[in-house]
Amino acid sequence: MNQRVLGALLVAVSAVSFGAMAIFARYAYADGADVVAVLFLRFAIAAILMSIYMALARRHWPRGRSLAILAAMGGVGYVGQSLAFFSALNHATAGLVALLLYLYPFLVTVLGAVFLREPLGVGRVLAVLAALVGTALTLGGGIAGEPVGVALGVAAALIYSIYILVGSRVLARSDAMGAATVVMISAAVVFGAITLATRPRFPVEPAGWAAVLAIAVVSTVIAMGGFFAGIRLLGAADAATLSTLEPAVTIALAAIFLDEPLNRLQLVGGAIILAAVVWLTRAGARNEDEKPDGCAAAADTRAGGGAGSRA
Repeated sequence: MNQRVLGALLVAVSAVSFGAMAIFARYAYADGADVVAVLFLRFAIAAILMSIYMALARRHWPRGRSLAILAAMGGVGYVGQSLAFFSALNHATAGLVALLLYLYPFLVTVLGAVFLREPLGVGRVLAVLAALVGTALTLGGGIAGEPVGVALGVAAALIYSIYILVGSRVLARSDAMGAATVVMISAAVVFGAITLATRPRFPVEPAGWAAVLAIAVVSTVIAMGGFFAGIRLLGAADAATLSTLEPAVTIALAAIFLDEPLNRLQLVGGAIILAAVVWLTRAGARNEDEKPDGCAAAADTRAGGGAGSRA
């Protein structure tokens, strides 16, 4: 299988897993859990499961500078993005906050071109813009909020963009699962400290705990592992663009499991996102197949970490 196609499939699995998180979270909140409790349990359970896997599979742990950077990504980047996102929900509608978060594929593409000298072709820019338009249509109405909510939403997108770009460089010299595990452990430690300093509300019934476990396993372990592996094969910009499948998945799952309405604009938006994903994947795979052997090898080296050849 072409590496671009494999990378796209991994990111798609990640997007579906991330997209299901909102559904699982709804059930956890309905059982009385609050945001801090859910986030702490999410990262703590994920960190334990991934650490066990790392030990059993004898995978290599990141070391030295890579370890320090990944710890900062989890303890600062992931925690900061999560807090900014969930705080924004208190000052703006979910539709607006989600739309602002999905500025990150565009930000990743632009920042990658400016700071990492990643190629910025017309086709890639058009794919990113199409995915953004599709996201706006998919999220539908309810686009309103206070200035502080907008600022927090943009901050969440910017933090996540930097997180992805930094991760693309570190992954050039680190095992994808090992890197994701360090990120989870660091985030769990920080949210553990926040939990000790506050009085979070944990789930009460088995259904609530099952929802939290699903968030940890499906929407964290599988989602993060797939996304990090996808970045290694695609690079940061294309992986970020392909991950815009997530809101379409969330809307579809909400319609199926929560009986939330699904209108025509949302269907059109989902189709646009899917078209951008398919075009970007096929175009990238075709370009790799058409390159001479030497050029393809160089491209594989770059795909190993987005900007891995310059790491």
